[in-house]
Amino acid sequence: MKLSMPLMYAGNPRDAADQVAALEKAGLDTVWIAEVYSFDAPTLMGYLAAKTETIEIGSAILNVYSRTPGLLAQTAAGLDNVSGGRAILGLGASGPQVIEGWHGMPYDKPIARTSEIIDIVRMALRREPLQADGIFKLPLPKDQGTGLGKPLKLLNHPERSAVPIYLAAFGAKNVELTAEKADGWLPIFFYPEKAADTWGAALDAGHAKRSADLAPLEVSAGGMCAIGEGAETKALLDFARPFAALYIGGMGARGKNFYNRLVTEYGFGDAAREIQDLYLDGKKEEAAAKVPTELLEMTNLVGPESYVKERIEAFREAGVTNLQIQPAAADPAALVSRMKELIG
Repeated sequence: MKLSMPLMYAGNPRDAADQVAALEKAGLDTVWIAEVYSFDAPTLMGYLAAKTETIEIGSAILNVYSRTPGLLAQTAAGLDNVSGGRAILGLGASGPQVIEGWHGMPYDKPIARTSEIIDIVRMALRREPLQADGIFKLPLPKDQGTGLGKPLKLLNHPERSAVPIYLAAFGAKNVELTAEKADGWLPIFFYPEKAADTWGAALDAGHAKRSADLAPLEVSAGGMCAIGEGAETKALLDFARPFAALYIGGMGARGKNFYNRLVTEYGFGDAAREIQDLYLDGKKEEAAAKVPTELLEMTNLVGPESYVKERIEAFREAGVTNLQIQPAAADPAALVSRMKELIG
């Protein structure tokens, strides 16, 4: 099992990025860079490539709407080159608020779009001329545009002919696609003990169609991490409440919130509805207070060392191959070092 963490920053990403070299020395295997509607991820990923030597640098995530498949392939190849083969292309559909509100694009056909992008990116990294006839038309048909388009292949020789592609997914069809085509999976709010009931059928359906050329699916999941005794450590879970409430209550509209639906599937339907009602009414603190403690306890790794070890094994048993932690500690590097020892 590898160890990874999202790069958390507020305001200036350089300040957070400068810490990654120390985390790398402590044993961190992978760092994930978000984008949403903040600074773009590839710029920061390139900056990290210059400041580190061994750590994997993954986007978590680049959405599949605002960049063409060709540009995503160029980005993956470029980042893999400057990092010496350490890039991971994390992709996802994001959500209507970001895609339609920030990028001004219709949020349509997310699964078919993602599937085609995976195929085209891999085609480009193999330096094959790009040809597609689905949502994406490559080259553009002669009755559209100037009619001068022709199949083109990547000019440069990539560092690797296949950069790992991870998908952020939790809807059944999207998880099925992940198990069928992706190199890795980035699920959010991963509850190990409920993973099989929630996603087992979709994973099985996808694996049944998975190419023998692909390695087994990697899974990167986890949550806040803190090791310590007493009420003070357990109280750290309260810091996760606003984040959970934001996603469960505020990421989407009523009836169109994927995270709310996931928590409902976990068996917290009443709480999910109440959190959403409060959040959308502007009562964010009250919404955060309603996040079930059980959900926080089981989707994070906070408590005495013996308990954290139990949670590590629960994530491992559920198929997680890259444990993703968000350190809640004065010395994140020391926590990373200890977690590497506990993972074994």
